[in-house]
Amino acid sequence: MSRLRFGIFLAPFHPAGHNPTLAMQRDLELVEHLDRLGYDEAWIGEHHSAGSEIIASPEIFIAAAAERTRNIKLGTGVTSIAYHNPLWVADRMVMLDHLTRGRSMLGVGPGSLPTDSAMIGLNPTDTRELLDVNLDIIMRLLRGEVVTEQTRTHNLIEAQLQLRPYTDPCFDVAVAAVASPTGPRLAGRHGVGLLSIGATLTQDGFDALAHHWNVVEERAAHHGQPTPDRSGWRLVGLMHIAETREQAYKDVEFGIEQWFRYFQKVAAFPQMAVEGGNLKEMIDFVNEAGIGAIGTVEDARAQVQRLVDQSNGGFGAMLLMAHDWANPEATKRSFELIAQQVFPHFQGQAEPTLAAKQRAEQTREAHAATQMTAVQVMTERYQKERAEQG
Repeated sequence: MSRLRFGIFLAPFHPAGHNPTLAMQRDLELVEHLDRLGYDEAWIGEHHSAGSEIIASPEIFIAAAAERTRNIKLGTGVTSIAYHNPLWVADRMVMLDHLTRGRSMLGVGPGSLPTDSAMIGLNPTDTRELLDVNLDIIMRLLRGEVVTEQTRTHNLIEAQLQLRPYTDPCFDVAVAAVASPTGPRLAGRHGVGLLSIGATLTQDGFDALAHHWNVVEERAAHHGQPTPDRSGWRLVGLMHIAETREQAYKDVEFGIEQWFRYFQKVAAFPQMAVEGGNLKEMIDFVNEAGIGAIGTVEDARAQVQRLVDQSNGGFGAMLLMAHDWANPEATKRSFELIAQQVFPHFQGQAEPTLAAKQRAEQTREAHAATQMTAVQVMTERYQKERAEQG
């Protein structure tokens, strides 16, 4: 595989009852921080209930973040397209592509929280069926087609886009997947990328990695799509890194319990089953079940390498799931350490400097001797000149 990209998957997860205005500002500041550190991507979620995942419109957040950043690409992670008119989803994303000068990406899914869809009269089966229908319409619109179609929720009559995307021919599109083959099947059918949100969040998800991409390839071949490029496969995982494991463990005392309790007791999202009754059990669950890394840069590198190996051929981007496990300062430091000491090992930048260091070590003694000889020669030459002048 070529250079592995790194990014963030920002749902976000903030404690209910905290100041939402300040939480959103911290999220924007974090994306700015990641842009300065050289992270490649940030994916922003859409949720409408349960009190923790408080961004209702990833497009609005992305528009604000784009004005604060220079290079990082910004994606909807994900737009719950079952909730929306597919015409307006495509139209808004084309506009966002222009506003960001080609830094926008569209991630799609059925919507993860049943408490969201219930408010508009849809159940999880409905949203998955609509995902298939609406993604097909969106892709046709983005190709410039005129669409007339009646869906369960919307009636499109000669619908078409008045703008073409800024990105030629189109911005990146990716389908979310947790553990089932639904996402990979749609990604292969439409020739788009895959967001494996369940890549490490469940042991089943970890074990299913290679199978996910096999489904993408099989469906792509079935529908006559080009062979899928693994650079469009993004894996989402959990990490908090510090200078020592002891410091990392101390950092997550700040908020890891709140995150676990959200999935254990609040969010009706059983695919995100997490285990742990106390702090130690929670940390052990993350580290020992293979779903993430709480520890040092060495632990982070090992976790990414496990995913590369498990994927049976590599993938395009490692997305770190955002969380409030640690306070904002320690969280930013974790991202810094990953950028400084994990990126290079998967982006081709570590080996050249390590090799240069090794070459210098191997020849140090000989070069040191020639340095001393040079000093001696020049000293003797100077003394001779002085003697001749005197």
